[in-house]
Amino acid sequence: MNTPYQEALGASLIDRTIREKIVLVSVALPGVTDEAVDASLDELELLVDTAGADVAARIVQRRSAPDHTWYIGKGKVDELKAICLAVDADTVVFDNELAPAQQFNLEKALGRTAIDRTAVILDIFGQNAHTLEGKAQVELALLRYRLPRLRRGKEAKLSQQRGGVGARFGGGETKIEVDRRRIMRRITKLEQDLRSLAATRDLQRKSRGRSGLATVAIVGYTNAGKSTLLNRLTDAGVLTEDRLFATLDPTTRRLALPGGEPVLLTDTVGFVRSLPHGLVEAFKGTLEVAGLADYLVHVVDSSAADPDGQIAAVREVLGEIDAAEVPEFIVFNKSDIAPDEARSLVDDHVGSVAVSAATGAGIDVFLRTLADRLRVITKIVELEIPYDRGDVIASVHREGEVVSTTESADGLRVRARLSDASAGRLADFVVSSSPA
Repeated sequence: MNTPYQEALGASLIDRTIREKIVLVSVALPGVTDEAVDASLDELELLVDTAGADVAARIVQRRSAPDHTWYIGKGKVDELKAICLAVDADTVVFDNELAPAQQFNLEKALGRTAIDRTAVILDIFGQNAHTLEGKAQVELALLRYRLPRLRRGKEAKLSQQRGGVGARFGGGETKIEVDRRRIMRRITKLEQDLRSLAATRDLQRKSRGRSGLATVAIVGYTNAGKSTLLNRLTDAGVLTEDRLFATLDPTTRRLALPGGEPVLLTDTVGFVRSLPHGLVEAFKGTLEVAGLADYLVHVVDSSAADPDGQIAAVREVLGEIDAAEVPEFIVFNKSDIAPDEARSLVDDHVGSVAVSAATGAGIDVFLRTLADRLRVITKIVELEIPYDRGDVIASVHREGEVVSTTESADGLRVRARLSDASAGRLADFVVSSSPA
């Protein structure tokens, strides 16, 4: 028997049993340049390829406003249908977000499946979810997407559920009503499960917080090289592939910075332009690690066509998850592929560095800079520790960076950079504290 997750993916938004032929459609609204339209369609083509299909044609229409019936104009619908027949396309994918009614009208007019960018991203997430929480998050987003798109099919009149006394006085429930109620029940169950998983993760986070270690979250556009950077720094063994959204599940590893101070480094799911709001909501529990971090390492692909556009897209999502105020350190990755572009980007973004997570170039500079940034947000604490409290001395070395050590009659005087959590736990031994 299929699990609910498998059932949710069973009616796949893109058929992966064969390489489907896809026609891409974009509507350019006022204020959107041709270059921006082309860049967005290029990214959508990459998304479609990642989902397991091939783009056979692209079509663009410039309009002052979307058509309320088909999003594109009636004449363009006829042209699109002719193109689909000419290239034998199975599916039409819109770069714009379609309303459920528009999607239904398009499918009826074209005689084939019509979906939008959101559906493609959901499909890719469905392929890449592996953990219990990841699968639940993807299924929740999928069901929220499908719920308003349920339509009364041809079989509706024959699918009424009758039974028992009084059935002749009422039509019973149609299949769409049964499906809607079933989906709502499943959504409620998934939301409960995710709250439970979030509570467990919160306990784990509090446990890590008691360690007193600073937390650093790696964020960035999908396929920017975040997992490769984590592997380079910590030998985490995280899956790295040259494909979009290869990583959905956060991974946390301990990292010792050049000064010896340890931090917790967490890889996160990649972002993308127009990341579906439903996905942001479903993955909010996972993404909140960025909002709770002490620092963000924002990894940017220096070889991308529009790095600044990707930076803006990431910052937009960070704003949605209440992480916009967390200090940010921009790292331009893939300097081995695009060295000139990386140098130019570093010049344009003061305080950033260029690295190659694949070759290790620039990693030493990155680590020294990160260590300096984190020192700024820690306090220098002076402690007096009795000579017989070796456990406390070990904790200071383990959780912070020891600046100086002197001996006194009563014990060891230690000046160290410590987080607020560590300083609070060692309050009995603190003599004074000051900003770093």
